Amino acid sequence: MKISIGNLHKAFESRIRLGMMSALAVSDTLDFNSLKEMLDVTDGNLASHIKALEKEAFIEVKKSFVGKKPNTRYSITKAGKKAFEDHLNTLEQLIKSQKNG
Repeated sequence: MKISIGNLHKAFESRIRLGMMSALAVSDTLDFNSLKEMLDVTDGNLASHIKALEKEAFIEVKKSFVGKKPNTRYSITKAGKKAFEDHLNTLEQLIKSQKNG
């Protein structure tokens, strides 16, 4: 049985982006520090992965202030949710095809 890997998205090949999308798929929003702690990455590393997902329009960025402190929150977009679900479904099909093969 041939499985199409066309729905595997290059944006999710990074473990950090995969982790970000997983976290955002089950949370309405997460702030920068929460993502940083959850994924155990540096500020710069997280920022570069955020930019990559934002460029794909898979996440939305909302900046605000809490008191005088800046607060940046992230959420998954409708397109991001669809692309991520397609990615996971394709991986699941690949795994199942190997078990049954």
